[in-house]
Amino acid sequence: VVGFIGLVMPHITRLCVGADHRRTLPTGLLLGAIFTVLADLGARMVIRPQELPVGIVTALVGAPFFLFLLRRNGGRRKDD
Repeated sequence: VVGFIGLVMPHITRLCVGADHRRTLPTGLLLGAIFTVLADLGARMVIRPQELPVGIVTALVGAPFFLFLLRRNGGRRKDD
């Protein structure tokens, strides 16, 4: 349901701290946890008193980010 967190956070982390795995892994874990809490808070506050599914909030962030990555790389993989 919240699959975009595992797909988006490593890319955002790599953009922020570089490709060194000693820094990327702990930072990615921290950013993923923070993003999950913020997405949950946002999902709870958008249409009170009901709750919006968290997956919708993460998809609203994740889909545009992946479009950004595709546009930035010209639709090709890095190893091409």
